[in-house]
Amino acid sequence: MANVDSVDIVVKGRGGHGAAPNTTIDPIVQAAELVMSLQTIVSREVKPTEPAVITVGAIHAGTKHNIIGDRCDLQLTVRSYTPEVRKLLIDSIRRKAKAIAAAYGADEPVVTLSDGTPALFNNLDLTRRLRKTLEDTIGKDRVGEADQVMGGEDFSQYGIAGVPSVMYRIGTIEASRYQAMQKRGQTISLHAPEYYPDIDVTLPTSILTMAAAAVEILR
Repeated sequence: MANVDSVDIVVKGRGGHGAAPNTTIDPIVQAAELVMSLQTIVSREVKPTEPAVITVGAIHAGTKHNIIGDRCDLQLTVRSYTPEVRKLLIDSIRRKAKAIAAAYGADEPVVTLSDGTPALFNNLDLTRRLRKTLEDTIGKDRVGEADQVMGGEDFSQYGIAGVPSVMYRIGTIEASRYQAMQKRGQTISLHAPEYYPDIDVTLPTSILTMAAAAVEILR
């Protein structure tokens, strides 16, 4: 799983009447250009083989149809795998935000970084050991190797602290409902409105596999 950082950007403008935009510095137009410019960081600055994501998850500005406000607030989530790419993404976000503000004659934006979770890497030896335990417990056909994802998890702190650790994932959607969701083109994702876990099949598997792993480790 990935490094996760949250970035808040306050784009500054100069407010005024919507019918007289020449007397203002419109923070919404400025922010719109910034949102589009941020998309080029991953596509043009990061090596194509390196995983990276910059998502603008929220944008808030304005109060009324005919009023140009004096600020626009952006909330970003930034994902990466290596320290080098993590630094590149953050540095580039700051650089672009400042440059676009300068181009509009606006005051320098406020860019605030909230450190999130570091990347998670499973201990290879322990992973191999527990994979066999899980296969013996629920069957080989029900245990597989998952793709790396850009989600984040603070469980990574155990490995960083030197504790051999493994994070495994449990399927949470019953097979027939999963197939029906696919046919309907529904988004199968943790934060999608259509998602919920089928607890009656998820919980027994979770308890069984966690208990088996604990017994194996405590031998």
